[in-house]
Amino acid sequence: MKYNSILTSISLVCFTFPAQVLFAQLPDKVGGLITADRNAAAISKTQSPHAAFSSIIDKQSVFYVPSAVNAFNYLNNRPNIPDVLNWDPNFALVSKSLDWGVTSGKMEFQKVGAVKRNGQYLTVWKRGKKGDWKVELRAEVENFGKNQPKEIWYHEPDDSWYLKHRSKVRLQQREDVVMSTDQLFSTVLKANNETAYSEFLADDVRFYYPWQEEISGKKNVLSFLKKQRITIETEPTDVGRAYSGEFAYSLGTATVASKEKEVKFNYIRIWQLKDDYQWRVVLEMLFER
Repeated sequence: MKYNSILTSISLVCFTFPAQVLFAQLPDKVGGLITADRNAAAISKTQSPHAAFSSIIDKQSVFYVPSAVNAFNYLNNRPNIPDVLNWDPNFALVSKSLDWGVTSGKMEFQKVGAVKRNGQYLTVWKRGKKGDWKVELRAEVENFGKNQPKEIWYHEPDDSWYLKHRSKVRLQQREDVVMSTDQLFSTVLKANNETAYSEFLADDVRFYYPWQEEISGKKNVLSFLKKQRITIETEPTDVGRAYSGEFAYSLGTATVASKEKEVKFNYIRIWQLKDDYQWRVVLEMLFER
């Protein structure tokens, strides 16, 4: 496996936000997904957010707005989306099977005559038969946009062998494993949040929460939850897994209690099967329903 954080040799793409950041040359596999995401962002900037989203969805794509809706029907109904929307990924991964990927990053958006707003987006991608990347699901969480974009981190899949299942039963069983893992995570959360997050988060996890800048690292996530006196209970409703098996997502509903109030949320988790054959969350986003 190959993990990279880059800003070393300079060559390619300028970030569209006020602070200009240049990125090094990206490897082919994950680079293709990052290019697809950035191409859509360029359409948003030069044409419109509606045109950008329309270019990367199909009839199965799902947007969280904040409830889940069919993206194709949603866009056909001409929704009240921002007039200006800029984004750029600072996190990207692609599976060995090259059929599944994830991007996330900072975004800024604005309605004409209104103040500029900021947030973080998360997109799970699927690759079609023609080799083009389409959105499987996309969600956003708003924050204050105080911090500059972080260096891009990406996972370039290696060429190692993986089992190519053909049986729909076996493929479903592999998704059931992810569901069972998320259910176990949710069960432990009900007993003790600190224990659950300590056990199921990857050390380098990224955590997205409303009105908070991106939180990186398990220790920082645990510190944030403790400081804010936040307790979280979750209930998974669906999962998806890459064909090669090493990455997956789970999603569902959450109840988030703080020292001030209790709020109903949705959540999305991105899972990775680690070298010790344990599933760990590498990214989690919580956003209000």
